[in-house]
Amino acid sequence: MKNDDGTVFGPISFEQLRQWSADAQVSPLDKVSTDERTWIKAPMVPELRMDYLVEVSPDQFYGPTSLSAVREFLQMGEIHAETTVTNCRDGSSALVKDIPELQSSPDEEEAQQPVRTSIRMNLQQRIRDLEETLMDERRAREQAEHLVERLEAKLSEITRAASL
Repeated sequence: MKNDDGTVFGPISFEQLRQWSADAQVSPLDKVSTDERTWIKAPMVPELRMDYLVEVSPDQFYGPTSLSAVREFLQMGEIHAETTVTNCRDGSSALVKDIPELQSSPDEEEAQQPVRTSIRMNLQQRIRDLEETLMDERRAREQAEHLVERLEAKLSEITRAASL
């Protein structure tokens, strides 16, 4: 299930899903399911190898995502050789320039496809999603507070009536 619009793809084979992840077509917020009832975020499936967290700025991170996605962000100039990438599986961090799997020859660079979405776009979407979730939770809290006020008033009224 794509996070941005809720589109569900499938059923598909797990191998196809793994390939999509390897091709950087699965975002950290996308969800997967075996029964279309229970959904988990794609990075929680170890076989998808979405193990890398990109430090976009000192207080902004993207991921966890695949090395293919990190490579595409590098090619598109979204990140650079000095960007820190953390392997969430083992906790190690390294600069992009020090990760051998992210280094490619000029021939490979020409053959690779352009990035499908940018980190900035994904971060903006993630911020919008978090803001929407926050607003939903605030509305739910306000409704709960109003309910508590009404119940307290009713309890107070019943208590007064019982004491007369």
